[in-house]
Amino acid sequence: MKKTAHVVWTGGIKDGGGQITTESGVLRNAPYGFNSRFEGGKGTNPEELIAAALAGCFSMALALTLGEAGFTATSITTDAEITLEKSASGYEITSSHLIVTAVVPGADAVPFEALARKTLAGCPISKVLRAPITMMARLA
Repeated sequence: MKKTAHVVWTGGIKDGGGQITTESGVLRNAPYGFNSRFEGGKGTNPEELIAAALAGCFSMALALTLGEAGFTATSITTDAEITLEKSASGYEITSSHLIVTAVVPGADAVPFEALARKTLAGCPISKVLRAPITMMARLA
């Protein structure tokens, strides 16, 4: 399975802007730019999209892990926080943090936390945040 996103950026870093479109159409020309990324302006930003992907992937994966352990969650709520900080070499994502609250009939806290940690280690988006990135760049 392969999924895609398409981004078009025009202009400079502060006066320019971009639009993000996803293959599914959930995002269609969603605006982003310097203001939405660094100054709280309207639009999305890459870090917000990574947070959404991580929270969504983790919640689904936890449902799977719980099912394999014989549990069915009534609900799983996951909040993800991605931290972007300025460093000597530019900006970098320095951490991600999940806050997970689940209603799981029959589950106890300690085994649940162990299942959640197992899920975090195996979640595909958690893994991609540690994976090498390849690229092909060309001038049009």
